[in-house]
Amino acid sequence: MANENELTYLQGIDTLAFARKLVEAKTKEGTLIPWQTSLSFDPQRDSDTNPTKDGVVTTSSSVETDFEVEFINNTSAIADAMYDSLFEGDKLEAWIVYRNRRNAAGKYFAWYLQATVSEDSNDNDPDDNSTRDVSFAVSGTPKRGWLELPAQAQEQIDYVFRGLGVVTDEDETGGGDKWAAEDAGTNVTDPK
Repeated sequence: MANENELTYLQGIDTLAFARKLVEAKTKEGTLIPWQTSLSFDPQRDSDTNPTKDGVVTTSSSVETDFEVEFINNTSAIADAMYDSLFEGDKLEAWIVYRNRRNAAGKYFAWYLQATVSEDSNDNDPDDNSTRDVSFAVSGTPKRGWLELPAQAQEQIDYVFRGLGVVTDEDETGGGDKWAAEDAGTNVTDPK
């Protein structure tokens, strides 16, 4: 168990963006944006100073947040939802999840925000993957909190072990079991 006063550094590879259409909040889980290559989260507040005879008076504006995700273009529903947000004005929910920061309950630290897509730049060089750079116009102030990763989200991030059998709706493991140190197997060729 880590000491609560011990600092842990966070890596970009473990910081992931999830999103969904706000109108689908009651019917769909948030979805990992596939094949992310970059994520930028930049909350900021402009301030100004006015000199007076008694000293400087500072004023501050509201918080504005720049949020941008770059990813390899793909055919996922969430990638299409970003186009809907840009062209139709559909509001999205987005989460920035830090997989290496958890609380005592095992939940992950995350930022939550609501936004619409303000720009969706698509590059299609002939000798490289098609990429998208999506910028969001964030409404209000992002909120901090803790969340659970649904099983499907965890599988998207880190696929699970599968056996050689057929994968069905009832058995997505294909008859396989993930590795467990307490069952490391034996050197017997036929355990029966």
